[in-house]
Amino acid sequence: MSNALTIDRLYVSYHGQDALENVSLSIQEGTMTGIIGPNGAGKSTLLKACLDLIEKDQGDIRFFEQPFKQVRKQIAYVPQRNDLDWTFPIHVLDTVLLGTYPKLGLIKRPKKEDRAYAYHCLEKVGMQDFAKRQIGELSGGQQQRVFLARALAQNAQLFCLDEPFVGIDMASEETMIGILKELRDEGKTILVVHHDLSKADDYFSHLVLL
Repeated sequence: MSNALTIDRLYVSYHGQDALENVSLSIQEGTMTGIIGPNGAGKSTLLKACLDLIEKDQGDIRFFEQPFKQVRKQIAYVPQRNDLDWTFPIHVLDTVLLGTYPKLGLIKRPKKEDRAYAYHCLEKVGMQDFAKRQIGELSGGQQQRVFLARALAQNAQLFCLDEPFVGIDMASEETMIGILKELRDEGKTILVVHHDLSKADDYFSHLVLL
């Protein structure tokens, strides 16, 4: 089986302090992997370094044997809730529609079929009744489901989620886990930063411990 992600000797530092030191790992395609560890272990740092969201000191990172920039359209990212500005005035459906933009490019506008597909992704996460609501009006669990729908709209091969279950209700967590497992069964690769080791065996087929 091929690797969806390969990391070789990754180093990342903040203000002269090592955040990640000599990290090497590989994630096989079609797996659901949890990045597990205590607060401050570098879980989110690892994910952000892979996605070029923060600068690395050294190391080689490959997605599907290619550099990130060559395959970025195939990678969907769900950030931590506290990394987002929930006061930004945007409707739920338009938020999900943003997931279609990587394939549309900067010039093309979404078509009717793109909006229909975005609505379908909302239906998949059970949020279709909130399509015209402002994203900031939703609960934490509802917001995370909307951002998962945005990732679904991208129709990616690799889904990267950073602490998606923090501060959300159990019903939303169970819904999201069910969808992620369906994606895995379809051959997609799922990579999740997660802090709760007690649920790791139930949620993930593979673990990265930091």
